[in-house]
Amino acid sequence: MTDIRKKSIIHWLENTLNLEITHFEVASSDASFRRYFRVTHQSGQHIVMDAPPEKENIEPFIRIAALFKQQGIHVPEIVHQDLAHGFLLLEDFGCHCLLDMLTNNNALKLYKSTFDCLHQLQSRIDINSCQLPYYNEALFAKELSIFYLWFLNKTLNLTIPDPIKSTLDQVLISSALEQPQVCVHRDFHCRNLMVLKQNSLGVIDFQDAVIGPVTYDLVSLLRDCYIAWPTDQVEQWMTLYFQRLTDSGLITTSLQTFTRWFDLMGLQRHLKAVGIFSRLHFRDQKSSYLQDIPRTLDYVSQVCKKYPGLESFNHYLKQNIIPAYASTLPTKP
Repeated sequence: MTDIRKKSIIHWLENTLNLEITHFEVASSDASFRRYFRVTHQSGQHIVMDAPPEKENIEPFIRIAALFKQQGIHVPEIVHQDLAHGFLLLEDFGCHCLLDMLTNNNALKLYKSTFDCLHQLQSRIDINSCQLPYYNEALFAKELSIFYLWFLNKTLNLTIPDPIKSTLDQVLISSALEQPQVCVHRDFHCRNLMVLKQNSLGVIDFQDAVIGPVTYDLVSLLRDCYIAWPTDQVEQWMTLYFQRLTDSGLITTSLQTFTRWFDLMGLQRHLKAVGIFSRLHFRDQKSSYLQDIPRTLDYVSQVCKKYPGLESFNHYLKQNIIPAYASTLPTKP
């Protein structure tokens, strides 16, 4: 099948931007309809974002890139743009995302760099003037509905009882809304942080940023859907960042309360993620994310055991969801 948009990109690069292309290849794709190409030319190397206008709006990317850059957060420079066709020519951060670079030996050093970056995001961006949308009750409920529809209904053929669903929604949304509000990247995890020179970080995939709970990005990072660390290590890192938030005046709460916020925020995010991974498989034919469901469900199970308000969902999880999901997995020889 002819890739019409790829041809259009090359035409834009060669005829509008007057680049002499020596190499052009796929760089990556993501969980949206966007694609990325790496282009080498007479003046260097860049990334081209391909965002079909009928499916993706690149205006938030451009606007939030400017907002983040103004506050010292390293995001890709936008070199050229074609809004009508959904093309951006971007600074190339290279091929080394945090996930690829992490080892047991360098994890502490690299995560300290991520904490520096996250603290910039949370402390420097003024939520009263940044004009980002708020993570409100309706948006949290909408995200949880992705889990109920795409994982429970579509994947497992289950319908969660209304009393269990209502209690779960109330516990998670109430916890999220009572937290201090800061700028939230919304996908602050190891695949969206690029390791640059001297272990500095470049931030990508920030176009969905909002104003929301202070623990959201932290739990996205430390209970990452794509890599898992021992529980005691996660707790140490969480406590380290809690102290930094406290020292800078961004929070004035106890570690116990912060830990509850962190756990419940992670539960909301992980339920959404499981639903998104299932939707990518069924709707978008992107099945590679299915391999991340077991790790993400394990996070869900860990948190559900800890909190009294989650007993009904924890019981439903153990008695219905986990067995139903196990039955969908291929039998090991």
